[in-house]
Amino acid sequence: MLGLKGAGGWLLAIGVALTGCAVGPDFERPAAPDVEGYAPEPLPQQTTSAGVTGGEAQRLVQNLDIPGQWWTLFHSKALNALIEQALRNNPTLPAAEAALRQAWENVYAAQGAFFPTAVVSFSPSRNKTATGVTFTSASSGKPWFTLYTGQVVVAYAPDVFGGTRREVESLGALAEFQRFQLEAAYLTLTSNVVAAAVQEASLRGQIAATEEIIRIETQALDILRKQLALGQVAGGDVAAVEATLAQAQATLPPLQKQLALQRDLLTALIGRFPSQQPAEKFDLASLQLPPDLPVSLPSKLVEQRPDVRSAEAQMHSASALIGVAVAAQLPQFTLAATGGTTSNLISQFITTPGTAFWTVAGNVAQTVFDAGTLLHKRRAADAAFDQAAAMYRSTVITAFQNVADALHAVQSDAETLRAAVAAERAAFKSLEIARRQLQLGAISYLGLLTAENTYDTALLALVQAQAARFADTAALFQALGGGWWNREDAAPPKTWDIEFVP
Repeated sequence: MLGLKGAGGWLLAIGVALTGCAVGPDFERPAAPDVEGYAPEPLPQQTTSAGVTGGEAQRLVQNLDIPGQWWTLFHSKALNALIEQALRNNPTLPAAEAALRQAWENVYAAQGAFFPTAVVSFSPSRNKTATGVTFTSASSGKPWFTLYTGQVVVAYAPDVFGGTRREVESLGALAEFQRFQLEAAYLTLTSNVVAAAVQEASLRGQIAATEEIIRIETQALDILRKQLALGQVAGGDVAAVEATLAQAQATLPPLQKQLALQRDLLTALIGRFPSQQPAEKFDLASLQLPPDLPVSLPSKLVEQRPDVRSAEAQMHSASALIGVAVAAQLPQFTLAATGGTTSNLISQFITTPGTAFWTVAGNVAQTVFDAGTLLHKRRAADAAFDQAAAMYRSTVITAFQNVADALHAVQSDAETLRAAVAAERAAFKSLEIARRQLQLGAISYLGLLTAENTYDTALLALVQAQAARFADTAALFQALGGGWWNREDAAPPKTWDIEFVP
């Protein structure tokens, strides 16, 4: 066994000496796009304002950092509580965390190739010699004998050209990919909860507006019925207003259905079943617009977006696999050492001289003909990297588009809300005049119907415009990455920090 120890040390020394450079390209992170903003023209410093809920002016602050819990900026305890439940119970996050753990275990498993493998075995056997042969040694003595063999086999494949290192590098990059997939799942979940809460608030506002419209039209119908009893209007006029009221009432059940479906969605997002709906409910008055909105520098956006970082990690993995393919075309080295003892008696297994044996061997193999298999695998690795690079660029362009769209929406919907407020107030004033004139008999039912339809449209548009302001704000935070780098509710993620020396 002493000989085996010496052979193992010699084996490891040779492996270290043979370990050389890592072939293939060394990955370099892509540079940030050379652009200065998200629109051809400079962004205004703040949005317009309107004197209703959700109509506050918002300042656009360049390079303002994003808090890890950005949804708290809406100052809604119900929203905060719901997101806490979603983070605790929604199964998408544990699934992403498990995928990340799996990726890191694959890295650790692959790192085992940097070291020799040792296998210990013990083989007892009972044997019978053939006595019918002519050899004296086979036909004399007892034909039965017992043999005990114990040995240690040490094998090592020196990473001469860095193929193993590149393979581990690729797996490490895939672990980074899973890390940012986890961050993307976190951002998507929290953003979906915020969006669902805003939509619920919008639907409740639309239901309240529809009920107000029904109330107003019911009052107008009562007036016409009284005038009909006095012979001041025709029955057809009353029937026309009744039809308008019925149409307004018909719009209420679909809104109530949408609200029920929205509650089901919120329940699923927090990891519950439909019969376990949360107590938290949302209306527009319970939400506040954040006064300051971040506008991250374009050079920082590629650092902040989890999808961009995931695409970069995939690109890194594809780059490392080129090195794996190149190393496969080069000579393959293996070293092996075997040592042990063998004896006819278990009591003499270790103590008897002359029972030990050992072997040290090396091998170099080079593929000389494979019908182009390794060459085409190398070309396939090159093509995979080109694909990953193109997908990375596509992801970056989409990220910038998302931010630009969100910024346009923030500006445009603020203007829309201001116009909607003016339209609703004007329509309500016109409706009030029409109702008074109807009571005095100064106008026909057609004038009232026109005023009512105008107010119906304006009131619903106002509620939708209010909700759009909150939805736009949430979309901007999501488009900018959601502040995952400032999260305090998770341990710092592992990073791939092994250097690969060319």
